[in-house]
Amino acid sequence: MAAKDDLGRDGEDRAAQHLTERGYRVIDRNWRCSQGEIDIVAEHGDTLCIVEVKTRRSIAYGHPFDAVDERKRERLWRLAYAWCRAHSEQAARRSLRLEVIGVIGADPARAAIEHMVDVR
Repeated sequence: MAAKDDLGRDGEDRAAQHLTERGYRVIDRNWRCSQGEIDIVAEHGDTLCIVEVKTRRSIAYGHPFDAVDERKRERLWRLAYAWCRAHSEQAARRSLRLEVIGVIGADPARAAIEHMVDVR
């Protein structure tokens, strides 16, 4: 299980780097509450972005985006609203957007990155 945890953590690091390189500012990582966890909260302009990161060694068992089904998206929106309530000053008067980053490859440092913006 440690190898899987390491892969996920490395994938999140790579996703945060990807966001930063594209002008996002990461403001929170691995935020937890009783409802679950948000991988990354970032700002992009005036928009708060809730980013789910899915890391896979390959797509042999499906694409990382496949894991973010309707039920998962609903949960992420609930977590997004919980984060906003807990950080009301940072969230005030901002739009909110859900994004998913797929990291595909055995070595996250060199893996392919796919970034889906404004997931509904």
